[in-house]
Amino acid sequence: MHSKESNMKLVVAGLLLGILMSAMDNTIVAAAMGTIVADLGGVDKLVWVTSAYMVMVMAGTPIFGKLSDMYGRKRFFLFGLIVFLVGSALCGTSTTLTQLIIYRAIQGVGGGALMPIAFTIIFDIFPPEKRGKMTGLFGAVFGISSVLGPLLGAYITDYMGWEWVFYINLPLGVVAFFLIVAAYKESVIHSKQRIDWGGAFTLVGAVICLMFGLELGGQTVGHHEYAWSSPEILSLFAGFAILLIAFLLIERKAAEPVISFDMFRNRLFATSAIAALFYGATFIVATVYIPIFVQGVFGGSATNSGLILMPMMIGSVIGSQTGGILTSRTSFRNIMLISAVCFVAGVATLTQLDPDISRLLVNVFMALLGFGVGFSFSVLNMSAVHHFDIRQRGSATSTSTFTRSLGMTLGITIFGIIQRNSFSSQLKDAFGGADTSSFSDTRSALTPEARAKIPAAVLEKITSSLSTSIAHTFMWALIPAVAALVFVLLMPGDRLKIPAKTEPSRSRG
Repeated sequence: MHSKESNMKLVVAGLLLGILMSAMDNTIVAAAMGTIVADLGGVDKLVWVTSAYMVMVMAGTPIFGKLSDMYGRKRFFLFGLIVFLVGSALCGTSTTLTQLIIYRAIQGVGGGALMPIAFTIIFDIFPPEKRGKMTGLFGAVFGISSVLGPLLGAYITDYMGWEWVFYINLPLGVVAFFLIVAAYKESVIHSKQRIDWGGAFTLVGAVICLMFGLELGGQTVGHHEYAWSSPEILSLFAGFAILLIAFLLIERKAAEPVISFDMFRNRLFATSAIAALFYGATFIVATVYIPIFVQGVFGGSATNSGLILMPMMIGSVIGSQTGGILTSRTSFRNIMLISAVCFVAGVATLTQLDPDISRLLVNVFMALLGFGVGFSFSVLNMSAVHHFDIRQRGSATSTSTFTRSLGMTLGITIFGIIQRNSFSSQLKDAFGGADTSSFSDTRSALTPEARAKIPAAVLEKITSSLSTSIAHTFMWALIPAVAALVFVLLMPGDRLKIPAKTEPSRSRG
């Protein structure tokens, strides 16, 4: 018995390391991007460094979830870990930005397997009465990663070199690999089924077209301007529509579809997955624009941007743990109602941001928002898989994770456009229509060094315009936040079923 408990702890440690690496990767790399571009050049290709990773993670998530249902969790978690580590090692050796983009795509293939399979393994190896606590722990790690990433990325870049942003994954990944190999004893027999290659390829293609269309639309990359009405962007959206229709048609006829639409007939799964999409779309806005507000309006160093989000991180950890614990005491809907009300209230308070607001009040707003979103990291994963047995858990978890990732991608793109346009409009009004293009890049224009060179009267107009544009963006972000609340209200009153103590576990760790 003692040996089994020890094995369980080792498995959990290995899974936590895998989730931490995968969830933190984009934020840790973002902190180093300025230095990477200065070293490798190719600023016109900058957008692809993040997009290549996110595309492969999003496309791979439902595919690996389905494969883990068919052939077992362990082999695909380890496969994902190996690919992620190979990609990380290659990224550190990059001598051009094009190389880095290719290696980031390889990394993303591995990252797409780590997150959903780790959560699914937790449901396999722990009985219902312990799942809440464990998913709370895993959700807390997911929340921590969003804050720890920028802080760690900035520190490593400053003191060790940008290559170590990628190399840091190697020792962590090797430890995770050996922990899972040694301790995780998968005892479930999986039946071999036909792989839905048509669904997999059309899904990957649709995601690639959508993400690149959203990423590039309205942007100038190098000397080329990609207007929303340009042939390139229209072709990408047309490609997305055609591939999406093909995907839906293929999935309706496939014997073992990558994403089973029958799952969405289950009300608890459908409402949980769609709520996760809206939570993701709103939360990503806060993680991006609160640091810009604090740096641009209060005047702070970008290197310390990770610390700015600390109140939100602490709130999310508390929320995730609280949500996990409450699953054994009341229904999923009741728990998520607490979450959604706090979440909407947190976003609503952030619409009040202005240059005169106190730093303490901003911290309180962030903590409230973090507390609200924290529940979603643990509880929505549990409610999504609640009605599915061990043969479908991988698909259910990965589909829920996929919708949250899709929400984050759509959120950062759509709200990025809203903030840029609002900021540009505010600047024009503040400066009477004069050319303000030199101030449009808030990250470079509002560093402490740049601020020192700007006259006080001009700086006041810029910070006021920036503050108004970010508050305006949070006003729009209320829409998906309220939509999340609506889908939480639509959740049925199901609660966690805890079997009698005499019932044996279906799977062992």
